[in-house]
Amino acid sequence: MRLARFFAEGRIQSAQVIDNELVTPDHRRLKWDQVHWLAPVEPRNIIGLALNYGGHAAELGLEEPPEPALFFKPTSSVTGHQSPVQYPAGATHCHYETEVAVVIGRECRRVSPEQALEFVLGYTIVNDFTCRDFIRNTFRPPVRAKGFDTFCPLGPVLVTADEVGDPGHLTIATRVNGVVRQQGNTEHLIHSIPDIIAYLSAFMTLAPGDVILTGTPDGISPVVPGDLMECTVEKLGVLTNLVVKEESDS
Repeated sequence: MRLARFFAEGRIQSAQVIDNELVTPDHRRLKWDQVHWLAPVEPRNIIGLALNYGGHAAELGLEEPPEPALFFKPTSSVTGHQSPVQYPAGATHCHYETEVAVVIGRECRRVSPEQALEFVLGYTIVNDFTCRDFIRNTFRPPVRAKGFDTFCPLGPVLVTADEVGDPGHLTIATRVNGVVRQQGNTEHLIHSIPDIIAYLSAFMTLAPGDVILTGTPDGISPVVPGDLMECTVEKLGVLTNLVVKEESDS
């Protein structure tokens, strides 16, 4: 199944995507352009992995980590498909990071890699938007660099695990203003999705709705306000967000 959340007709709703339409539980059909998209899940925790592709570590001049390098992304950073990503005032180097996001379906503690995928509800796309102005040795883990409001677009839909099958062979691509800038495949993950789940569940209880960001391939590059980011993952769709100048609170 392909599951969506959105705001329409004055309320938050959910639906299945069938024949490119949103079909609600009461069998109403809505077009994709009739709704305001929300993230397909409301995460309890968002756990990210840094440098989980060798090519990405190499492009940053860093060594591959011997074990998963973890960070938490705040739930306040979550936004949906087609919502703007705000470029922080004064920042000079922000970029996209297209990744496969794993959504946990049931409580998970001390599971083996062989068991791990049994606890996955499904998968969605995440753009782990990052501002490198705030990544320095004194700012690790990079919570500020990755934690601004709107820095975690998720969507457009949650695709259930049975429809995805093996998540270890999914192609990834990022287009900016229609030009391909990033390409990769989950077969090149340093730590596979089952291994990540087993590693995390060894020390923390994963609960339904927890989201795991699995890392981005090489090919990151700066974006600026006005750029349109299209994050594509095989079987999961296309997550689209426009970069805009940060809104003033005044």
